Amino acid sequence: MEDEPEPPLQPRTQIQGRVLFLTVCAAGIGGTFQFGYNLSIINAPTLHIQEFTNETWWARTGWPLPDHLVLLVWSLIVSLYPLGGLFGALLAGPFAIKLGRKKSLLVNNVFVVAAAILFGFSRRAGSFEMVMLGRLLVGISAGVSMNIQPMYLGESAPKELRGAVAMTSAIFTALGIVMGQVVGLRELLGGPQAWPLLLASCLVPGVLQLASLPLLPESPRYLLIDRGDSAICLAALQRLRGTTEVMVELAELEEERAACQGQRARRPWELFQDGTLRRQVISLVVLGSAMELCGNDSIYAYASSVFREAGVPQEKVQYAIVGTGCCELLTAFISCMVIDRVGRRVLLMGGYCLMTCWGSVFTVALCLQSSFPWMPYLAMCCIFAFILSFGIGPAGVTGILATELFDQKARPAAYMEGLSHFVYVPFLGVCVCGALYTGFFLPETKGKTFLEISEELHRLNYPRQNQGPTWKGPEVIRSTEL
Repeated sequence: MEDEPEPPLQPRTQIQGRVLFLTVCAAGIGGTFQFGYNLSIINAPTLHIQEFTNETWWARTGWPLPDHLVLLVWSLIVSLYPLGGLFGALLAGPFAIKLGRKKSLLVNNVFVVAAAILFGFSRRAGSFEMVMLGRLLVGISAGVSMNIQPMYLGESAPKELRGAVAMTSAIFTALGIVMGQVVGLRELLGGPQAWPLLLASCLVPGVLQLASLPLLPESPRYLLIDRGDSAICLAALQRLRGTTEVMVELAELEEERAACQGQRARRPWELFQDGTLRRQVISLVVLGSAMELCGNDSIYAYASSVFREAGVPQEKVQYAIVGTGCCELLTAFISCMVIDRVGRRVLLMGGYCLMTCWGSVFTVALCLQSSFPWMPYLAMCCIFAFILSFGIGPAGVTGILATELFDQKARPAAYMEGLSHFVYVPFLGVCVCGALYTGFFLPETKGKTFLEISEELHRLNYPRQNQGPTWKGPEVIRSTEL
């Protein structure tokens, strides 16, 4: 008779794992997967889109477009994607507050559907402007999803799995990059006639998300703290955990809700005026800048030429590039498994230190590749090692900092040749600074509740209690308009 209570535990664990897994997959496939996918598929049809631009202009005017203007149009097509990402990041905060986390991800697919239609009919319509507008729209979609998805997953996961669940955003980004590289191969959709279908294929993950995400629960934290709906929050929490025994976690949410009582929505620039958020804002700015400026994109830019120097045939370089994407995907999986064991700081410091090491060796290899026949092979190895180091920590951990360092209402705002051989050297300093800042100033958040994180950050923001305000709970910014 003593063993009778044991059997229900296994189904509960399975249910919890299934609902969490489905939530992660549904949010990721139409979220950061889209970002990585649209980031990488644009590389394969570069020459085909440039030829299409020139042919379109010739058909309209009877004159070919000069090479420098073709390059200008192509540069606009590429750069409109990050510009759209900026607009999307500005929309993410209002979306998350007014629509909720889940509904924001669903509404975000409007941009994807519109972009896919523009891509698919651009060749038939003879309009390269449709391609430009489509890239802007998928950029907006990427900006929204890159901010809301980690927020949604971080708020839906239990404390013990929060880091691993939030890290899946990096996994889906890397998976999207790899899938984009594979689909863009000449043997698939990378040919001169298939590029409109290649660009329009972003519709597939969007449809998958629209079909699956509505069946899954909203963030319990949003339901209770932002909407004040205890009954729906309890139902969502029980579904996500696979058990009715959620009163301890619900009590933590109620405590956080009480701390949020009476707090008004604040604007983004007010984040910089509140002393209780000083360390959080600085940490997010420094480490976010470090990830963007660490030189990972430059490594990808160098990859093709380094592979050719190492003797890889031109027609095989595309397969080697796929290998670089697989490296980042591999390390994203590894980080997801170990982040809640070793902590965030260890992964960030280790990643930046290894990137500094491999970046230094890579710079030396570039300088000496004409002097020693084996130097190109060393440079090629450094590319893979650097990308592996980037995937260990900075690629994924940085994205979850806003979820963990800021409380419920502040979180949406927080989401808002010759010398050419040495072009990589400035990035090494960024890697060093990223590692040092993580080691000295960023607190560890592993296994802590949001209230415990807020209390520790308060102590760090006011190291001398007699000089700072008396701690009366997590009186930090609770809401913003962006």
